[in-house]
Formats: sequence, structure tokens, C-alpha cells
Amino acid sequence: MSTIPPPTHHSASGSKTWGGRLGVGFMRLLARLPLSWVRGLGWLSGQVLHLVAARRRGIARTNWALCFPRDSEAERNRAVRRHFVYFAQSWLDRSWVWEASEAVTRRRLRLVGAVHELATDGPILVFAPHFVGLDAGGTALALGFPRKFISLYARQRNVAVDQWIRAGRLRYGSVRLVEKHQSMRSLVQALRAGEVLYLLPDMDMGPAESVFVPFFGVSTATVPTLPRLAQMGRARVVPVISRMTPSGYDVEVLPGWDSYPGGDAVADTALMNHYLEQMIATMPEQYYWVHKRFKTRPAGEASPYGRR
Repeated sequence: MSTIPPPTHHSASGSKTWGGRLGVGFMRLLARLPLSWVRGLGWLSGQVLHLVAARRRGIARTNWALCFPRDSEAERNRAVRRHFVYFAQSWLDRSWVWEASEAVTRRRLRLVGAVHELATDGPILVFAPHFVGLDAGGTALALGFPRKFISLYARQRNVAVDQWIRAGRLRYGSVRLVEKHQSMRSLVQALRAGEVLYLLPDMDMGPAESVFVPFFGVSTATVPTLPRLAQMGRARVVPVISRMTPSGYDVEVLPGWDSYPGGDAVADTALMNHYLEQMIATMPEQYYWVHKRFKTRPAGEASPYGRR
């Protein structure tokens, strides 16, 4: 005999669904506003978020202190506050990135740098670090190049939000989203078939598969996915960073890495972090500092985040 879930369970689920729908509706309305209004609301939201999100604020301050130990406490606190503003503005920017007219989106997303790197044939692996404008970057590439793109996707808990994000990332060009649990073999096959892989391998994914390599001088658990996929897929690694500007985003294509990977996964992963440090140095407050980047520690070493 089947059982009926308690009414409170349905109520909670329904509340989350409606909350997601209202949020998506708000973003669709926001897409119609001038960019200055969206950014202004993002500035205000970032200030509020910095005030109320004490746990994430503490994580960001810890990360900044580890990566920029010469900064004073006042400098660190100002930088983290600015990061929260960029974070909130970039989230609200997804309204027009995914909902505004194509003409508006094209006008606000500018491809700059070594764009010829993505116009060539052959397997390409885009190294797209976690800067706040990463979704703007993915959209700019799909709009700017008549190639097939593939990107890993983490399913969202809220159904309405999940559907909105999926639709946004698939809106332009030829993009295919694959769940994060997909085997590496399928990604290698995609690369060899000529699809461009948009990869974000710079988060702490836990101890499994990770190697400890320096990141701003701190031994950091880092997955060696980038060099392994590049080697197996015979792909050229091309970094892309998305920089928020007053008029939208500059999506900068950097020169591809020559002689990479070199065959040593640990050394290649360390080199990836070294290059990433150089990218972060150009716009440190736009990097994703609210993630526990140093949570996984070598045996016997305590987490710098304490009980957060």
C-alpha cells in the first residue's frame, strides 16, 4: 500500500518552487532595465549580502588573508566588501545576459585579446577560472564563434532555477551541457570530435583525485583534470577570463599555452595554478573568494576556516 507524504513536506517543496519562479520572474523583469540600474541594484544587494552573510564573509576574508598576507586587515576588509558587490552585480547581470535581446547582449559583451586562438580548427580546451563573470564569458564565446561548445553542469536543487539556468546557457550558438558525473572518456571523445570544452577546474573538489600544489604559496588540493583532459583529448589549452566593466564585460582570450601539458600531471597542475595567480592579479576582487578553496588540507593540518 502506498503512503502519502506529510502535508508539510509538500508545502515546503511548493514554497521552494514558487520562490524559484518568483526569482526567475524578477530576473526577466530586471533584464529590461538600463545596465546602470541593474548595477546599482547589484551594488546595494552586495552591501546587504556582505552585512548579513557572516559565514561567507569570514570565508572570503580567510582566503584573502592566505593569498595576500601583506595586506592589512583594513585593506582585506575593503577588498572583500568590493568582492561581494561584484558577486551580486554579476548574478543580477545574468538577467540581461540570458533574457535581454540578442542585440543588447552582443553590445554589452566584448570579445578581446587573442580571439584567433578560438577561430582555428582542432581540439581546444578553454580554461575558464571562477571569476564572477564566467557565465557572461560562456555566452560571449557561444555568440562569437560558430563552433560546438560543451560545458559541465551541476544540477540546481530548485527546479525553476535549474530550468532557467539551463535555458540561459543553451540560449545561443551550439552548446551542450553534461552533468558533472559524466565520465572523462565522454569529454575526451567530445574534444577529439572538435567540440570546445569550457572547463572550470579551480575549485576544491575534495581529496579524491586531487593533488597538493602551490596556490599563492599555500599547498592547495587541486584536481589535475585540465592537463589530463588536454593530453588525452590532444587539445590546446586556451585561457579565457571575463572582466566586469561599466559597459558590460570584456571577455579576454589569452594566448594558448605552448608545450602544455608536459606529461607530469602534478607539475602541470602546479603550472595551471601559477598562471591562474597571474590572471587573478589583474582583477583580484572579481575572483570567487566565497568558496572554501583551502578546505581540503594535507594529513594532520587543520582547516583554516575553523568550524565554518
